[in-house]
Amino acid sequence: MVQMHRLLGVATLGLVLTGCVSQEKYNALKLERDGLAVQFQEADSRARSAQAQADAYKNQLDLIANSGGNLQALVTNLSSQNATLQAQLDEMNRKYAEAMSRPAVMGSPLPQALTNELTNFANANPDLVEFDSARGIVKFKSDVTFATGDAEVTAKAKDVIGRFATILNSSSASGYELMVAGHTDNTPVVNPATKAKGHKDNWYLSSHRAIAVAAELIGQRVSPQRIGAVGYADQRPAASNASEAGKAQNRRVEVLILPTTVRTGAVAPARTTGTGAAAPAPALQNKDVTAPAAAPTMSK
Repeated sequence: MVQMHRLLGVATLGLVLTGCVSQEKYNALKLERDGLAVQFQEADSRARSAQAQADAYKNQLDLIANSGGNLQALVTNLSSQNATLQAQLDEMNRKYAEAMSRPAVMGSPLPQALTNELTNFANANPDLVEFDSARGIVKFKSDVTFATGDAEVTAKAKDVIGRFATILNSSSASGYELMVAGHTDNTPVVNPATKAKGHKDNWYLSSHRAIAVAAELIGQRVSPQRIGAVGYADQRPAASNASEAGKAQNRRVEVLILPTTVRTGAVAPARTTGTGAAAPAPALQNKDVTAPAAAPTMSK
């Protein structure tokens, strides 16, 4: 850059010393001077950019050097959280396996009055609900609980879940912990519109539907302290996926009532709108399957 300044000065001095020069020579010197000026500006711009980049790198290095302890603390904290979540998942899996392996001959694990109430509830809604009294499990059929390929609870299912919540909040059941488990059949997610919603596979499907039912229960004042939600995709089928009837049985959301792990959490207050009316639980969207035009509508 110093050299360019000198060249510009020499060019200008030449014009002054020679006095009168031809127009052609003047134009040539002016072009040369202008070209040197452009080169100088470009070099100055590159130098400033290089200096800014160097300063940025230096700041990043200083930040990394000064935050080494913080980064280690963050890694330690995340590792601890992962271990806690894994322990919770392992416990939920243990409870589910324990409930499902309970022999039917042992009778209901729930008090007889509660068993009778849940039996009557299921009998009143046979198209949507089944009750496994031997294991204390209420099963919601996905083909009725959700629209095809969705995790938004239907209006009819919301009404039935509301009645179910009344039972769960009653004195005979309010102390019991609840586990909401979503299941699918083995048909993979293929609809691009469904994937675009973020419901990429059957794991997302089963999890989102379990969360949707749990959210409805919470919206009906069932304490969230009592509820756990998990998705099992197609890994725990209730029937063979070789037939459409078997697949329909596998598309379900189960609510396990666990009397062995009693909690004393208070009933959650109902969410209200500005008018004081109870607000509906948030709807969660999930996956669907493209069914042949002539086939029965299937929900997953």
